[in-house]
Amino acid sequence: MYSRISDLIHRYSDLTPCAGDITAAFEMLKTIFEAGGKLLICGNGGSAADSEHIVGELMKGFRLRRPLPAADRERLSTANPDQANYLATHLQGALPAVALVGHSSLFTAFINDVAADMVFAQQVYGLGRPGDALLSISTSGNASNVLNAVRVARAFGLHTLGLTGPSGGTLRELCDVTICVPGADTAQIQEHHLPVYHTLCSMLEETFFGPPQ
Repeated sequence: MYSRISDLIHRYSDLTPCAGDITAAFEMLKTIFEAGGKLLICGNGGSAADSEHIVGELMKGFRLRRPLPAADRERLSTANPDQANYLATHLQGALPAVALVGHSSLFTAFINDVAADMVFAQQVYGLGRPGDALLSISTSGNASNVLNAVRVARAFGLHTLGLTGPSGGTLRELCDVTICVPGADTAQIQEHHLPVYHTLCSMLEETFFGPPQ
């Protein structure tokens, strides 16, 4: 599966300096999912859309089919004998991931009642557990609401992963692992983010749902 990183670098040679951090990010995410943890993801604007996109690749089939394991099919059969086949056929293996950007009622209430730059932090505090991971996406690495989420995550035992631009900003200083992609502006940085997280999602899918190695 590490060949995915080589393929990424072959297609996007300017990501060559990021190869080590991409590998470290994969190892981190593999570890948290193996231990039964979940991934929280946050970002603003286009990075909010990327947060939702990543969840879509992790929570359902991306490149591979993800049939349920026999033990889960059996549980469905025991609980729902008449509908078991339909349920088992139309469920897919999932890696637990939550985009913090989609909770509009909580967002608007917290922004209005408390503080706009703490809304992601509040979600990390409420949803995060030791051993989970937070993926924070910021093209500048300096978005205050993203940085506050990382600070809270670190305090409560979550692993922290950053996806940002060439300078890394403050995000680079705070995260356990930070992938700093090249780009002269926001659009170029975001264009590099997509193949990076697609590569990570592919590697994770192959690890947990691919054929035995």
